[in-house]
Amino acid sequence: MTQRAELATVIDRLAVDEMITSYAMAVDDGDWGAYRKLFTRDGRADYRSAGGIEGDAERVAGWLAESLALFAMRQHLIVNRQVRFGLLEHDAGDTAQVRADYFNPMRFAADGGSGAPDLVCGGRYAFALLRTAEGWRLREVVVEEKWRRLPAEETAAP
Repeated sequence: MTQRAELATVIDRLAVDEMITSYAMAVDDGDWGAYRKLFTRDGRADYRSAGGIEGDAERVAGWLAESLALFAMRQHLIVNRQVRFGLLEHDAGDTAQVRADYFNPMRFAADGGSGAPDLVCGGRYAFALLRTAEGWRLREVVVEEKWRRLPAEETAAP
């Protein structure tokens, strides 16, 4: 690989990383306009493993807005990002696959701000990205929730 190709890969890696961070911040901040703009025109998301829906970004953004209104605080921590670039139409680096773990504490809006987060969950994301004229965009987001701790589980005696 030449230095020029290596530099392009680093630049793409940073841009892809920024997209994943922007995704987390849009969800945590409830910025559904920004969430929609992260996706390609035909982009889809699948939250079924976490009790949600699967569909196009517009439909899923509406569902997220309604579902996450229950929580006054949300904080996605997306870590262990593994990025793989792929080919599309014989041009290097047009696609990217990202696998990343997440840890997500959320506080119910009615809690009033005291104590530990009411709901904490974790799992793995699979992101598929596409390079577009506007830059990298999400083509697909799949959530694989692996665990969830509810308030009753936090206070239950062993």
